[in-house]
Amino acid sequence: MQATYDSAVRDLLSRIFDAGQEDLVEDWVRRQLTDSPAWTGEQELRREAKELLGALRGALDTELRLERIVDRDEAVRAALRGLSERRARAGAAPTSTAMAIFGLKRATLAALEDHTGDPEVRYQASLQVNRFLDAASLLTFSVYVEGRDEIIRRQHQQMLELSTPVVRLWRQVLAVPLIGTLDSARTQVVMNSLLEAIQTHEARVAIIDITGVSTVDTAVAQHLLQTVSAVRLMGAECLISGVRPSIAQTVTQLGIDLSHIETRGSLADALATAMRLIGDHARSGVVTG
Repeated sequence: MQATYDSAVRDLLSRIFDAGQEDLVEDWVRRQLTDSPAWTGEQELRREAKELLGALRGALDTELRLERIVDRDEAVRAALRGLSERRARAGAAPTSTAMAIFGLKRATLAALEDHTGDPEVRYQASLQVNRFLDAASLLTFSVYVEGRDEIIRRQHQQMLELSTPVVRLWRQVLAVPLIGTLDSARTQVVMNSLLEAIQTHEARVAIIDITGVSTVDTAVAQHLLQTVSAVRLMGAECLISGVRPSIAQTVTQLGIDLSHIETRGSLADALATAMRLIGDHARSGVVTG
């Protein structure tokens, strides 16, 4: 029975999305402004509505089954993704996106009453509208979550970079003061920032200060060893400062070998060592004769 009415349903929806588009847009915008606080102005909502309705109208001329339009039609998917991503970037609540699609569903179902007198065609069209707009709602929610997650990831990355600054203490001497927990993600940020700074400043000595690191376990020690190795591959010497008695005891108990790395109890001691190393480098570069 559904297949019998497919052509009639397509024609009906085409008239609504085409000839009746202006009325549908105004109804949809009005419902959005009523259902939830507006995240943007009416003109932007109208532009967004026309973009999506135009994509849906174009999809009706394809060979796609009506219930597969949202899954398969690229123009429709792009319009839905744009709708959801704009709301995510604007900081709108997820309900704003859901209510937008719900508003389109109600507006379209209401328009069916005005464009056909055949109750069976209206019923079949209602089923299809519910199906593909429910799928649209699921897609927009998924995109919204992905968008918010991406924003959170970027903010987290920015916070990591801000929490691990590379400080130039002296000519050719850099330092990275670490505070808090040192995990794999943060270690990678430290390593990248430090290696880039070594290249930029042509540094000969890098100091990793762990005075503010609360605990040192096997994983943290391995992260530090990796960073030291990477610094040495860049042609610089690496010192670790801020080794408190409790940390020294923990490292010993864990059986971690840091004997090949120069460590100092304070940043001041490490800086003094760095100045000596720079002096040694300078003297070794002097040509006599």
